[in-house]
Amino acid sequence: MLKIKKISEVLGKRVYTDAGDFFGELEEVNLVENKIDGWRIRVSGSLGGFLGGARGVIIPHQFVKAIGDVVVINKTALPTRDETEVEIGE
Repeated sequence: MLKIKKISEVLGKRVYTDAGDFFGELEEVNLVENKIDGWRIRVSGSLGGFLGGARGVIIPHQFVKAIGDVVVINKTALPTRDETEVEIGE
């Protein structure tokens, strides 16, 4: 059975990748025409350096695999280290 959650119940949940790595916490939702477009995630302190010092990222909703006690996102939604280095160097 599908259980529907309110957005207010989901904000603040811990976010993990589908590989089981802790990524951060859900901070905000982006809505477009009353539909969820993406989720802003405040990354954990250890990942900030990996993301060029960014405090958060926006993950498109299609990369969210599950929402329950925690949120699971597809690891392919995350930038790779090479992409981050190119963006910083430009």
